[in-house]
Amino acid sequence: MEKYTESVVSLPLSDNPTPNNLIKKVDLLPDPESRLDSMEKKENPILDSSIPYRDLTDTASKKESIHQIITKLDVETNTRYQRTVEDTYCNVYSYDYCYFSKVYLPTVWWTDESLEKVLQGQEVEPIFEQTVDRIYSSAIHDWFLEWGASFGWKRMFTVDEIQNKVNANGGIGIICAKRKEKGLSGHIVPVVPETDLHKAYRENGIVVYPLQSQAGKLNYNYFSEVRKDWWNDELYSSHVFYYHE
Repeated sequence: MEKYTESVVSLPLSDNPTPNNLIKKVDLLPDPESRLDSMEKKENPILDSSIPYRDLTDTASKKESIHQIITKLDVETNTRYQRTVEDTYCNVYSYDYCYFSKVYLPTVWWTDESLEKVLQGQEVEPIFEQTVDRIYSSAIHDWFLEWGASFGWKRMFTVDEIQNKVNANGGIGIICAKRKEKGLSGHIVPVVPETDLHKAYRENGIVVYPLQSQAGKLNYNYFSEVRKDWWNDELYSSHVFYYHE
């Protein structure tokens, strides 16, 4: 799925976006075929009552429930996130992580025609492959810059900053990188709260490699040093860091 990364819509980029009151999120309905043990219906939310949601009661409950989500999604072993010959599924895992954390990240987005109608205040029904289509990591990079603020995302500029915010508040961190070569996969990864067992990598007390969780060519429930500063790889033209309470 990550092989095709063309933007679903033409997104103008801005470092200082302002929320747009007309823009609406897109979530397809949960589907019984969208399961951790299946490769089907990756564009739909998982219908599984055993997966916990982030508990927003306080910081401790947020962080504890985030780790429960990671444990249950178990990106390392569940079928939904395993790479195929053609594709990897970093966007699917990041969407699921955010969905159960009660934060909006798109896995489908409005088509050009639908977006125009939405911004005119018209009601548009989300219909897969008609009014909405999949959005992949390179396009999500652009989506953050244009629409992230409208959905409560705050841009950050260092991995130390984003790790500290995630640790302190139990919020949701994201690193998203855009591929230089159009049509090849970018990458998107959640930054997660540290635990006694799982830590970010620091030099002189500053986070150099944050604690992350990912699907990709290799899947990790937790990692920091193993992939170093992957977002600075020459494969990518740009990267962004975002945080959501």
